[in-house]
Amino acid sequence: MKLRRFGNKIYGGDTLINLTDIRYLPRWVVLILDLCFVAAAVYFSCYVIEKLTYSVQSVFYGRNYMYFLILGISVFFMFIFRTFTGIIRHSTFIDLFKLFMATFCTTFSVGVGSFLFYLVTNERLIYMSIPFSAIFFTTSFIFLFIFRLAVKEFFYYAREYRRSAQRTRIWVLGIDEQAVAVARAVLDNPNLPYHIAGFLTQRNDSARASLLGKPIYSKDKIENTSKEDLMLDGILVVKEMMSKEELNQWVAFFLEKDLQVYKAPTLQQLRNNDPDASIKSLQIEDLLNRKAIKIENDEIKSRHFGKIILVTGGAGSIGSEIVRQVAQYEPALIVVLDQAETPLYETELELRTNFPKVNFKFVLADISNRHRLEPLFQKYHFAMVYHAAAYKHVPLIEENPHESILVNVLGSKNLAFLSSRYEVNRFVMISTDKAVNPTNVMGASKRTAELYVQALQEVDNNKTKFITTRFGNVLGSNGSVIPHFKKQIEKGGPITITHPDIVRYFMTIPEACELVMEAGTMGNGGEIFVFDMGEPVKILDLAERMIKLSGLEPDLDIKIVFTGLRPGEKLYEELLTDGTKTLQTHHEKILISKDACLPFDQIDGLTNLVIKAALRRDKVDVVRNLKNIVPEFISNNSVYEALD
Repeated sequence: MKLRRFGNKIYGGDTLINLTDIRYLPRWVVLILDLCFVAAAVYFSCYVIEKLTYSVQSVFYGRNYMYFLILGISVFFMFIFRTFTGIIRHSTFIDLFKLFMATFCTTFSVGVGSFLFYLVTNERLIYMSIPFSAIFFTTSFIFLFIFRLAVKEFFYYAREYRRSAQRTRIWVLGIDEQAVAVARAVLDNPNLPYHIAGFLTQRNDSARASLLGKPIYSKDKIENTSKEDLMLDGILVVKEMMSKEELNQWVAFFLEKDLQVYKAPTLQQLRNNDPDASIKSLQIEDLLNRKAIKIENDEIKSRHFGKIILVTGGAGSIGSEIVRQVAQYEPALIVVLDQAETPLYETELELRTNFPKVNFKFVLADISNRHRLEPLFQKYHFAMVYHAAAYKHVPLIEENPHESILVNVLGSKNLAFLSSRYEVNRFVMISTDKAVNPTNVMGASKRTAELYVQALQEVDNNKTKFITTRFGNVLGSNGSVIPHFKKQIEKGGPITITHPDIVRYFMTIPEACELVMEAGTMGNGGEIFVFDMGEPVKILDLAERMIKLSGLEPDLDIKIVFTGLRPGEKLYEELLTDGTKTLQTHHEKILISKDACLPFDQIDGLTNLVIKAALRRDKVDVVRNLKNIVPEFISNNSVYEALD
């Protein structure tokens, strides 16, 4: 049937026959070919015996039917051991062993038969039967083995050639064990649309060496050869085996050469057959991401294990990640509070699926409504409160300053006051670097919340430890710049940037939340913890690199358009106010900012005034009051500059 389909394909006009389309040879064809090799082994054995003994007589003493007798015995044992039934290109050690046994039994039977014939008739069937048997056994086994090996290798190289022609040709960066293990996993997986064409290394002493049958190239090879001559589509990097600086240097080099950069899954994912263990294009997050903070603090577990925890803004980017991390410490209950209905529902579905043993309570509520919050504090007696709920989008808040007061100020006051009243052990508020020397309403509202929380710490009879943490921009958070740029690139551009010189700090969501967890345990109350966020990133460079990582050219495939600074936006974000002193902590990446504080009565009165203005929807009065609370608040590119 297979030969018929093969013939129909030819007669049907398709002359492009792909050898790898032939699934396997019919069994009778394999049997006939095996017998041909056995016959060749018999002839070769006779030839060698005659040459070794300089004899002109036949090895079989004129009995030529011995050829057919040996072939018949071979057929018998081939049927017994079914040596011809396996698919040759997939031969294994078991198939090799069956081949050995069939050849051995054939040789042994011929030898025993020859000996018995001699005992009965006193005549020999085979001249020098023992040397003949040894040569025949060795030769026939080698012929049959080489036949299978040749077929196996032929189909392997035919398949590899076909795969390399149809798949993305990539080099693996690195020649260490991790890189080799990843390359082997790719080579062994026929379903991946990638072909490993070689390895790339910084070293120059490996040019004549090879790994997994693939050549090793030096960096000079790419520098001195065009992409077309290299016949190369991209580079596969193992991100975990190099520092951020090394990764950025290599990626910049590859992008200059118009090479696509791919990210390999971790070895752990490959070994565990993780469904997410696939090769993906390198993302900008991989380049901005620093080595993650690894917190090993037994106190974190003790403060969450068996406790009731409240997370506000629990459906947001930061809040939901805090919930995930807290859930790992087996709390008695996590109350997840948010006012956004759909995100809260989606978060509930995810958390109940991923943490089936953790007890959750999902509450739809507005933190500006104290009457809605207080029953929760009365009922659950929270051990810790993580306050991540906030309005954060600068342009929207600049147009609606009263709304930011109701959430960022009044909401924070409600939660902090209730935490103190009901003796919550620790209250951790998430602030922002925009609260430092603010130029917009959002930053000023968060700074006001910081001042209130710090002042509440010093109130008589307060037993709650109030802790504040400041972050920069979070990678992948809702509404952040990177997802926005990705959408613009997917639509074909243009990418819109407010100013060519604007820079921002970046960190990952897990990093931010690990800091929150650490701050929640190390703080003694009243501190503002600041994270060492490394070097700021120029947004224009970020956009250009994202375009190149997508395999496109900036200003050619994707235009970059500058739209001007938005109301309240500034070029540079800061983590510390001017003249602020900092204190070291036991974690090298975490500092304590010693910002100026206000007495509780003063900040309580000032916040009441700004809240009343917000309830009246008096935007100008809201901003005027904010500037009284935060003297360093100087509006930038905003209608409120007149109030400065």
